Amino acid sequence: MAKPFPLNPKNPERICWGCDKYCPPDAMRCGNGSERTQHPIELFGEGWNDWGLEAADKDDQDDQDEHKP
Repeated sequence: MAKPFPLNPKNPERICWGCDKYCPPDAMRCGNGSERTQHPIELFGEGWNDWGLEAADKDDQDDQDEHKP
């Protein structure tokens, strides 16, 4: 079973997020390359998990709820 993915870790720069091992960047065990995989919060900032396909579905549902009498 995979570990739950943290949405807002305290120090994302200290971990490689490329697999379920979550290794320190200077001791990656997976052989995922020479650089660590960044956490989405580092790439996209706060609220990174509020957009995308699921967010579009949520917005559509909110719009439908607003138009109900």
